[in-house]
Amino acid sequence: MVQKAKILLVDDRPENLLALEAILSALDQTLVRASSGEEALKALLTDDFAVILLDVQMPGMDGFETAAHIKRRERTRDIPIIFLTAINHGPHHTFRGYAAGAVDCISKPFDPWVLRAKVSVFVELYMKNCQLREQAALLRLQLEGGGKEAAGEAKEPAGLLAELSARLAAVEEQAEALSKQLGDESTDAAAVATAAHLERKLTGLRRALDALEPGTSGGQAAVN
Repeated sequence: MVQKAKILLVDDRPENLLALEAILSALDQTLVRASSGEEALKALLTDDFAVILLDVQMPGMDGFETAAHIKRRERTRDIPIIFLTAINHGPHHTFRGYAAGAVDCISKPFDPWVLRAKVSVFVELYMKNCQLREQAALLRLQLEGGGKEAAGEAKEPAGLLAELSARLAAVEEQAEALSKQLGDESTDAAAVATAAHLERKLTGLRRALDALEPGTSGGQAAVN
């Protein structure tokens, strides 16, 4: 059963957090509130997030400083950040946002449909990466000779390889459809690049799995 992705909403104004929750509730994911940069960093210590929506103007630690802390941490540096800025802040805020590592900057008041569509792309990419990590973990178990059923009986190598191949094929099909969708809709370059990175990982995993097939030199070495 696939768990829901977590989306971190960071804003010091409760009414803004409520509005974001109303807009993103249709995605049916887990929405986590943070009313300050400090609270956001605390949440990031223990939970994994698909994307962060970060308000720029907050008392104390503002959005830029919060983003800098996020990007310095190895655990969180790759989480996409979408900055939310007031429209009267001007282009310099947008430039600072991208310089701080944001994948996008959206001016308030924003179009709810556009915001939801952008967030959904990063949620879907996060889900695909989670599936990829699961397939990689199964492959490592096979390589280490640890592929066993829950009941404690070892699976035949050929059977496990077939199962892994089928699981990987499903992820490959979904990733290909997502990449095509991103290309057709001319979505943000950051999302397209992330999707391409995911496809490269899938290609590497497929090559490693093919090398384990019986009849190949890699497959014979892995089985023996």
